[in-house]
Amino acid sequence: MAEPKHQIRALYTASTVTVYQAYRPEIGLPAVRDGRFPAAWQRDRMTWIKPSFLWMMYRCGWGSKDGQETVLAIEITREGFEWALKHACLAHYEHGLHHDRATWKRQLRRSPARVQWDPERDLHLQPLPHRSLQLGLTGEAAHRYADEWTVSITDITTLAHTIHDHVQDGDLTAARRLLPAERSYPVPDEGLDHLHW
Repeated sequence: MAEPKHQIRALYTASTVTVYQAYRPEIGLPAVRDGRFPAAWQRDRMTWIKPSFLWMMYRCGWGSKDGQETVLAIEITREGFEWALKHACLAHYEHGLHHDRATWKRQLRRSPARVQWDPERDLHLQPLPHRSLQLGLTGEAAHRYADEWTVSITDITTLAHTIHDHVQDGDLTAARRLLPAERSYPVPDEGLDHLHW
């Protein structure tokens, strides 16, 4: 059965959801050590979180891109994640979803979160037909993310490298066994209606 075009797939528990980011070691390693982002992590900038492990691998090149060498799995509260979705605006104008471009721009300026839907990736990091959620946090949302929602921060750089090694060796079965068990995230009714087309 085909995957829905817009669906959040994530590793989650009854109270948390795991998202991924990648940083230079000066940010990533203190974050893991202390379980919170260090002072050097700028709360006043937009930060993007991704529930899709493979989309994160595409973005950071399996932890090989400059400034993205430390791959983090950040467990945040589901309450915080759903607050961000509720207060998010689609990152681009979509005719039929938004009244007009000016209204969308006003909405975007006011929103503490924004959503992009990018093609999900396979183990070779090739695009798939369905989309993967990226959630951008700014202002209040970024502060809440760093100071209230974060439950744990884990360095998964070695895992990323190991899976990549299996892919390069052609052992996709071994690679798949190590992937996080992402499944459809149960967004509250109509919780994504304002975020897809």
